[in-house]
Amino acid sequence: MQISLKWINELVNIETIKLDDLIDKLTLGGFEVEEVFEVEINNKKEIVLDISATANRSDSLSIHGISTEIACLLNKPFKKSNYLLKNTSWNRVIEETAETLPSHSDCSIFLAVTIENLTDLKVPKWITQKLISSGIIPSNDLTDFQNYILLETGYPFAFYDFEKISSQVAASNFTLSIEKASETDRFVAGNGFQYELDNSVLIIKANQTPIGLAGLIEAKDFSISESTTKVLIEGSIFNAAKIRQQSRALNLRSDRSARYEKSLRNTFLIEAFNRLISLLRISNPTLTCQLHTSKKLKEDNVDPIFLRYETINEILGPIDTSTEEKADYITPITINNYLNRLNFQYHYDNLKLVWKVEIPHSRAEDITREIDLIEEIGRLHGFNNFLTTLPKIKTIGYEDSTYKTRKKITSCLLNLGLNEFIHYSLVNQQTFLTNEIELINPLLSDCSSLRSSLLPNLVKTVQENLKQKNLPIEGFEYGHVFSSDSKTKFKEKEYVAGIFGGIKTKPSWTNSETAMTWFEAKGKIEQLLKQFNVATYWEKCTDSTTKKLLHPYRSAFIYLTNGNSLGKFGQINPILASQLNISPELYLFEFDIETIEHQLQKNKLTFYKSYSTYPKIVKDISFIIPKEIPFNKIQETLYSNGTEFLSQINLLDEYRGQSIPENYTSLCLQLVFQAPDRTLENKEIETIIQNLQLILTQKFDVTLRS
Repeated sequence: MQISLKWINELVNIETIKLDDLIDKLTLGGFEVEEVFEVEINNKKEIVLDISATANRSDSLSIHGISTEIACLLNKPFKKSNYLLKNTSWNRVIEETAETLPSHSDCSIFLAVTIENLTDLKVPKWITQKLISSGIIPSNDLTDFQNYILLETGYPFAFYDFEKISSQVAASNFTLSIEKASETDRFVAGNGFQYELDNSVLIIKANQTPIGLAGLIEAKDFSISESTTKVLIEGSIFNAAKIRQQSRALNLRSDRSARYEKSLRNTFLIEAFNRLISLLRISNPTLTCQLHTSKKLKEDNVDPIFLRYETINEILGPIDTSTEEKADYITPITINNYLNRLNFQYHYDNLKLVWKVEIPHSRAEDITREIDLIEEIGRLHGFNNFLTTLPKIKTIGYEDSTYKTRKKITSCLLNLGLNEFIHYSLVNQQTFLTNEIELINPLLSDCSSLRSSLLPNLVKTVQENLKQKNLPIEGFEYGHVFSSDSKTKFKEKEYVAGIFGGIKTKPSWTNSETAMTWFEAKGKIEQLLKQFNVATYWEKCTDSTTKKLLHPYRSAFIYLTNGNSLGKFGQINPILASQLNISPELYLFEFDIETIEHQLQKNKLTFYKSYSTYPKIVKDISFIIPKEIPFNKIQETLYSNGTEFLSQINLLDEYRGQSIPENYTSLCLQLVFQAPDRTLENKEIETIIQNLQLILTQKFDVTLRS
């Protein structure tokens, strides 16, 4: 918005203010001065500022509004325009006669006035000069009055030719209404373009004849012209979101819609009407006006806001007069002064240091909370006049169980050589797994669904990495997955997933390069679970939703011993690997973090005992045993009968061949004996070995081998 400092000076005395100081005040007050230039009018130069305000400050989008702000920022008296001081009977008449708009209406007030005996459309010279200084080219007709009142008051008005409307609807006492357009409506606007409407667009009708698009533009057939002598002036306040929506839908934006999009309030709408009529009466002293339509929405009272001195100091902090020994804060007297400058009515409790502030109607849109009032105080005082300090932290935060769990998992996965990945939660519907939850209005087709698993993105990352001629990559990711029980119930859980394998390595210098096998990958997962200190059991994967992603015979569900599901692990489906042109020796896992966290919390603390400094005695025993006997039963038997000295049992060899009977296997076990307080004698260990051999022979019918 371009504003002339000469025009501003009529309302606020800024002659003694330096231009740079004024610009600094406006900038710190939230109004960006984009450009400063000079305009020559009648051989005299005027300084003009191009100012942009924030979207929530519709009250400042006029000469009156910005002058009020400048007066507040500079702490100078503001000279109100005469039209704001005059008491008219319109307010009382409208309050008494206005029809009530429905509560769901997109219009808060709808007024229309008829103007007769408009014979002279000559525009006063001073209005023309102010239009030029504001960057508007005068047209020397009613449009100049329309533009001027918009600049001065901030309220947009629509002008219609009353006679044309009366002729079209064949009645002079027609009724104005705001209605939704139908799907078949066509509308030719005053700009000459035809628009196809739908029921999302509001139109203004005279009886049943559309005469204008609400808040946007008038119809071409009812626009004013040089021959117009009777005018219908419509002034309304429409919902900002509604005007923005239909402006975007029709690809039509006007000066009127630009103001409505800023959430105008009807605080001074009637006074602006009175100002417009008084301007038209300058060249038309016999002009008469009559209220044609008045409809109003019942407005809710604005609740007061309580402002606490403690909160102000906490948010804004000490001022620049503070020293190292003492911190100074803004005083309650200064706060009272700022509230007065803002024209806010308030009641101050000196004992509790609390202000009860009544928000004026014009600022009810942008000041709704205590923090908004604190921002106003900081804005007037100048945010640069507060010290920038770091908060003093009395205690350092603690690590909760979730953080500790993630920390442990991350450490274990990094030790396995995996890198951490990060992907979007939004994915394409066409993935390897079915995504149950689709977005209603996605911005991109590749981000149209919420992911139901972390695994597809990991596979895609490996594929993209190989496409770039890079080495295979191994990694893991934390993320949320989403599922639904019905159309209204959704679940969100956090998982950790990983992908590894596909890299050929040499186990020794004599061997050739080989990729990781299924058993090696399974051992790696078992090692990971052992580091988590969780006991698990595995079951064959029968889930049909993962068959496309995982190998049908090399995949498994993993459960805790209490039956809770931990997650799944498996080799990538070779068919999918072939389609993506990646290695089939890739292995995937996905674990529920919440399950791991609960299990870690239940784990008992480990008690350690001192390491024995006395030597070990190692003995080997070999025997032939039926192969259906589980090895863990043999271990249990040996440990329970090997006395307290048997500390370790290791399987050295397992053999089946021609010298071994069918359905039997040969085992060679290493038994380690050690005492914590003395050196064992070989004689007593031989006695224990003989006893163990006897028990194995009697219980499992083993055949001892020499």
